[in-house]
Amino acid sequence: MKFLRIAIIALVGFLITNCDDNTTDNNKPDNAAVNSCEGCHTNYAHLKAVFTPDSVVGGSSCGGETPHYEPFDRVHLGGPGWEEFKKSKHYSLGCVGCHNGVGNTDDKAKAHSGDFLAHPTLEKASEKCSNCHQEAVNNHKNSIHQMGWGQKRKVCIRMGYKDGNDFDKLPKTMQLAYDENCGKCHASTCGDCHVNRPKAAGGGLMNGHNFAAKPDMVNTCVACHSSRGGHAYMGVASGTVPDVHLTKKGYKCVDCHTKNEIHGTGKYVEQRYKYDQLPKCENCHSGLENKNTYHSVHYETFSCNTCHSQAYNNCGSCHIGGEGARILSHQDFKIGINPIPEIKPKFKYAVLRMTLMAPDSWEKYGINIMPNFSDAPIYGYATPHNIQRWTARTKVEAGKPCSDACHITKDGDKIKNKELYLFDSDFKFDWQRASTKGLTVDGKLPSSWPK
Repeated sequence: MKFLRIAIIALVGFLITNCDDNTTDNNKPDNAAVNSCEGCHTNYAHLKAVFTPDSVVGGSSCGGETPHYEPFDRVHLGGPGWEEFKKSKHYSLGCVGCHNGVGNTDDKAKAHSGDFLAHPTLEKASEKCSNCHQEAVNNHKNSIHQMGWGQKRKVCIRMGYKDGNDFDKLPKTMQLAYDENCGKCHASTCGDCHVNRPKAAGGGLMNGHNFAAKPDMVNTCVACHSSRGGHAYMGVASGTVPDVHLTKKGYKCVDCHTKNEIHGTGKYVEQRYKYDQLPKCENCHSGLENKNTYHSVHYETFSCNTCHSQAYNNCGSCHIGGEGARILSHQDFKIGINPIPEIKPKFKYAVLRMTLMAPDSWEKYGINIMPNFSDAPIYGYATPHNIQRWTARTKVEAGKPCSDACHITKDGDKIKNKELYLFDSDFKFDWQRASTKGLTVDGKLPSSWPK
């Protein structure tokens, strides 16, 4: 877990660097009026005096422990972001215009009474945002980012239902558990990307309530996509280096993952690889099929990541809301049979990533065993965001054949490169073998390769 702790420390460091400093004069009571929304929320001392403590503190997500911000810090209006927000069109709407409730009062209970909305984009996006952002709201409300369909789909399948649209058929305790745990990342609102820190980053206002047209890469994107996307892209793990698109081009997430992809189309899509707006290598790199010998031979056999990714983070199996991981999060690299040939028909082989479920992962919430667990494979198609031109598989020693670093060969009495491929023998538990759905390479590699 060392590399994951490093990732968390780096992420929290970034978050702290970008937060308002509330340890100086803002802690001292002042004479600012508190009989309005703005008067209260710009008066830090008053917020500390009247705040309601959290009923639940902390918690964890796939990326590790969730950073904690005090309730008064999460709603304080201050710093450069607040000054910028006051110049914006959103500010002119007024606090009650978005949050409802009652203005012009110093009574906290009254201000937050009636139809008050703490998170307008979570509870009433269609009403509050659509006047100006109709297309984005319509597209996003059924998107994977908003609804978490990809993860929900696997949970539903393993419980014996068809797809993510069956989520409301799951036991109510399981739906609640999902929202409290998986939902910290596998669902987001307009505000989570454009105003707040997402739940996985501790929640609360990120920049004095100022709206960001483009989400902040570190404090927003990486906050949720820390254990996989951000962890790899920034080269957090020991022995890895940052993605070449970051070091050579300075690309941020939104340079490849555009709003058309993030917002979606308004139509249900069961998993992210079915989006037609996904970035493709070919969008920037033309003529790849004849670029070199590697490409000429393997362009329609192996996904690009099988050659150009480094080792990446794989999740273990966990208990939702509890302890008991049988397989700890770890760095690995595995090539297996393409699990989504209906979506990615070109490739026979692809990079695979271990996911974090086990048959009894929901035991704490009364689901001792997921009855159809093996109906959804525990390894999925992966596109690690840690691309390099020269990797452990594309570098070969002088005089060696180009296949020396990736084909399974004999090196004296030892078999070389077998660890790159996913075999049945890699599994510790029977339920792992049962839920790989033919993704292992046993009996599917060239007959000339040593066994």
